[in-house]
Amino acid sequence: MSLKLRLTITQFLEFFIWGSWLISFGNYMFSMGMGDKIGTLFATAGIASFIMPAIMGIVADRWLNSERLFGILHILGAGCLFLASTATDFNQLYLYMFLNALVFMPTIGLSYSVCYSVMAKNRMDTVKDFPPIRVWGTVGFIVAMWIVNLAGWGKSPNQLLLACGAALLLGVYSFTLPSSPPTKAQKGSSLVSTLGLDALVLLKERKMAVFFLFAILLGVCLQITNSYGSSFLDSFKTDYPDSFAVKNNNIFMSVSQISEALFILAIPFFLHRFGIKTVMLMSFAAWILRFGLFGIGNPGSGMIWLTLSMIIYGMAFDFFNISGSLFIEKETPAKFRASAQGMLMMVTNGLGAVIGNYGAESVINHYTIDGVINWPTAWFVFATYALVIGVLFAIFFKYKHVKE
Repeated sequence: MSLKLRLTITQFLEFFIWGSWLISFGNYMFSMGMGDKIGTLFATAGIASFIMPAIMGIVADRWLNSERLFGILHILGAGCLFLASTATDFNQLYLYMFLNALVFMPTIGLSYSVCYSVMAKNRMDTVKDFPPIRVWGTVGFIVAMWIVNLAGWGKSPNQLLLACGAALLLGVYSFTLPSSPPTKAQKGSSLVSTLGLDALVLLKERKMAVFFLFAILLGVCLQITNSYGSSFLDSFKTDYPDSFAVKNNNIFMSVSQISEALFILAIPFFLHRFGIKTVMLMSFAAWILRFGLFGIGNPGSGMIWLTLSMIIYGMAFDFFNISGSLFIEKETPAKFRASAQGMLMMVTNGLGAVIGNYGAESVINHYTIDGVINWPTAWFVFATYALVIGVLFAIFFKYKHVKE
């Protein structure tokens, strides 16, 4: 088996695990009578993203091969997912899914680290060779969504068992990967340096401080439709029982992930032509449309608006996440880049996502009367939020684009 294929399998399974439940889990929680706690449960991933990647990074840097740590975490995750599939009340479910988040979220970064390490040892060009490998992670995510949908597991704990099986398979498979030994942190490194927080010094510069502040504010938007999108579509089952978007909401939602993969290809052109500020404003505009189109759409005459919302998701997600990462790469000194990238992950997928999930839960519960959610109003609240922070970003983020 070729090295590229082995790494491709790693990326495919990594995101297959996540795709097995992330989009459909809200529906499962509603079916279990836990719909008012969706934001609380999904916030576990944000909490884990804020604390665990740095801790596991220290372990991989000092004591344990990355591929072995990667495998151990996935085997532990398989156990957590299995226990979560047996949970009958929210406290049990929350505990097991929180434990799963603690061991799963660090594996995303570790999956990249393992690939980079193996590719460097084999003198492969990471810039050229890694993207075609990474895109199979998105494929894995989509395939898992389709399996859950076609098997009718959207409201079943079987989606967790599917993720459990994939996690166990990847955990065992990881031990067959080429060795990625610890790099050994330098002696005398400060705790701040060891935790990857050197980049805090960048906040002394106004431009970077404003950028990271808005990274938190935009991070609020990232997981709202993942948490609630499938449940929203399922709410139309009475009025549009035969609609494709209702009967196959996971497959319909997967258009967002397909769009995400395609918009990545457009980023170099847009960054070169318009610059980082304009591209990020496009992301804000796309989030406004993502939420607003959900607000006016339905699986009948408004199907076109729901479809456009799925397509626009790629721009909303990629034009901030990927472009923001490239901005960090270009604007920070070399010695702070790795730390700054880690900090970007912490504030967007960590702090921002936690605020977003709890905030979305509060908004949706506020607009729930006698068990019926006023979805359009909730989506318009989220769209208004994206509009306000987009306008503030345009005013306060100062950056002049110079074409290269």
